[in-house]
Amino acid sequence: MLDPSADEIRDWSNSVIQLMTDYLGDLRDRPVYRRMFSRRIRNRLDAALPTKGTDFDGLLKVFRETIIPFSRQNAHPRMFGYVQSPGTPLAAFADLLASILNANLTVWRSAPAPVELERLTIDWIRQILGFNAKAGGLFVSGGSMANLAAIAAARQTKDDSSGRLRIYASRETHFSVAKAAALLGIGRNNVCHVAVDERFKIRVDDLVAKITADLEEGYVPFCVVANAGTVNTGAVDPLAEIREIADRFQLWMHVDGSYGAFAVLAESARKLFGGIERADSVALDPHKWLYLPVDVGCVIYREPEIARSAYGHEAEYTRIIGEEADEAFAFWDYGPELSRRFRALKVWMLLKGVGLDFLGDAIESNLACARHFESMVRASDDFEMVAPVELSIFCFRHVPVQLRNESPQAIDAFNERLLIALQRDGSSYLSNATLGGRFALRGCVLNYRTTLRDMEILLDDLRRVARSLPTSA
Repeated sequence: MLDPSADEIRDWSNSVIQLMTDYLGDLRDRPVYRRMFSRRIRNRLDAALPTKGTDFDGLLKVFRETIIPFSRQNAHPRMFGYVQSPGTPLAAFADLLASILNANLTVWRSAPAPVELERLTIDWIRQILGFNAKAGGLFVSGGSMANLAAIAAARQTKDDSSGRLRIYASRETHFSVAKAAALLGIGRNNVCHVAVDERFKIRVDDLVAKITADLEEGYVPFCVVANAGTVNTGAVDPLAEIREIADRFQLWMHVDGSYGAFAVLAESARKLFGGIERADSVALDPHKWLYLPVDVGCVIYREPEIARSAYGHEAEYTRIIGEEADEAFAFWDYGPELSRRFRALKVWMLLKGVGLDFLGDAIESNLACARHFESMVRASDDFEMVAPVELSIFCFRHVPVQLRNESPQAIDAFNERLLIALQRDGSSYLSNATLGGRFALRGCVLNYRTTLRDMEILLDDLRRVARSLPTSA
């Protein structure tokens, strides 16, 4: 098994390709999710520590009969939970090829061609965002790591010896920002949460007020985090205005675009991202709206040398000897990881193989699906929107006639029961959000397979499942 023959590799490959073809071929007919229990799954797995090997067909049988059916089907066109990409067959092949090569993208000499491919692909993303030619960055595991990397770079711009550094972010900002502050020694309590308006965008007046008050109290403001698509509602903060405030107070401006930033490729959404090219750093997730499988996040720095001052570190075992300047490049100087997998290959293959025009059309279709759902809800008499649709996230709740005169708490409780029942039903899958203190059903369209008809089926599923539920607990 460790060193199979050419014939064995060919047989294994044929079996895997057949499984992939069968899986994707009937994906729409599968339940998105099935009710399951931990012990039931464990009982289907052989728990004994293996001392003897198992043949490949036996291993694939476990994947086919246990792993697939007892997983959530993230590629399903009605998987609307969270911010979940379906992945693509093209990128699956890219991951296979990257694993075969098993390149470790630490420095240029370790993986010359993969490093050059990552540098090229990062430059393509720089161009998509409209950054200047000096900007650069690298691929990381995901948006949380990209946010951490950027905030670590931002910290280099201010003296932090006082222990009173302050970050500003809206109340809708992803929790990874506060987590990064904790991990970097800045402290969760030094993430100052700014109020949002009725569209869940950061209020710039409150941002200015909080920065001003902190300066008077002796704090050291150093970073403001803007959102290019919040995880709850998809709201995009006023990026150009935030840049002006950052300049006024000499703050690093970081944009968390992990979910939404690639929507700049869609013509109807492009204007929302005006000013993103002036940010000091941006976090993006190609494994979201480039439809790629996890894991691949990305951080772009407007001034990469600032990041290098945060991450550069010398040790004899990493000293680069005898290389020209361009070949002495080291990714470890710009991010927290030393060992790094060849994530760039699937990004490059997707962009090169599909092209920006087709990707823009696919994202545009996702946006249209969310808008179509919003229009159906607003035209109905038994559903209501809880937040406006800006990108492809939609937040709403079901209020059947028998609940209209009930308390907000009763409506929240009913929708929570409805969410659980819908997930267990398996035809469609939603997640949840709390907005203005109220429970909301939340969906996100992030799948090139999803159609307007899928949005209609979702409403039908909700009504069908709701009829089986009592209106009170």
